[in-house]
Amino acid sequence: MLALASCAVVPASEGSDNDNVEVVQPLPTPVPSPTPTAPPPPPPEPAGPTTFVYTGELTQGGWIRGQVPAGTVSAKLDDQDLILSNDGAFFAAFDRDAGASAMLVATLRDGQTVESPLEIAPRKWNIEHVNVAKHSGGPSASFMKRRRPELEKIYAARAVLAKSDGWTQSFIWPVKGRISGRFGSQRIYRGEPGSYHTGLDIATGESGTPIVAPADGVVVLAAEKPFSLEGNLLMIDHGMGLNSAFLHLSEIDVRDGQKVKQGQMIGRIGSSGRATGPHLHWSIKWRDARLDPLLFLPSM
Repeated sequence: MLALASCAVVPASEGSDNDNVEVVQPLPTPVPSPTPTAPPPPPPEPAGPTTFVYTGELTQGGWIRGQVPAGTVSAKLDDQDLILSNDGAFFAAFDRDAGASAMLVATLRDGQTVESPLEIAPRKWNIEHVNVAKHSGGPSASFMKRRRPELEKIYAARAVLAKSDGWTQSFIWPVKGRISGRFGSQRIYRGEPGSYHTGLDIATGESGTPIVAPADGVVVLAAEKPFSLEGNLLMIDHGMGLNSAFLHLSEIDVRDGQKVKQGQMIGRIGSSGRATGPHLHWSIKWRDARLDPLLFLPSM
């Protein structure tokens, strides 16, 4: 017997030669009703702080390390874009002549912005007034012929953005000794300011004293021969645009591109270049901002 669950029987037409034949015609297949779909779950709320969280030295020549608000896609210190780690950590700093205020600004995934105003404390620099005229005239053509290639190497080294977490560390002294020159000190020549001292001078009394890396980093410049002013110059990038320069060395014990660890010997104190005696001149920069190395260090 035929099962007719999905078929219909249609009688044959009158006058057909096959009066007793049944014609089986399939029924149309029913179209199932669409199953309602649940709306997609909302995206999870980003984990983390709702505003900037930071610590450091909010003063001229100082720095901060911190965390951007949750959901941040980009951030700035005033008009400078910040580099952000995968977990939203950042580093920023303030030049020796920074103004009294700055602004951290984060742009979130939904287009909103979060602002965090900063108050930058002024510093009392060691200013010496001398009753002599400032040396007039610029450098000679012969000096600049030698100097320009040196400056190009320095600029290129500072433009490197090395992958290093040295910026997250608490810095250590590269060498211990007498502080013979402080960052930011300056002479005023009959009312006309001279250049300020851009680093920290540490004297040990003799040439050849070993110096170590104050933090992890990557060597971005190890001078093959003495520069006209800096002498044997070594530069290390600590990541996030933060770098150290070590001047007047008697020898350099690392090479370009080498990764160094905090506390590793990197060279020896000397008096190469324009120096009056053996000492280490150590300077720190974040991008174009010159910073005070003492604000990175514990008490000696």
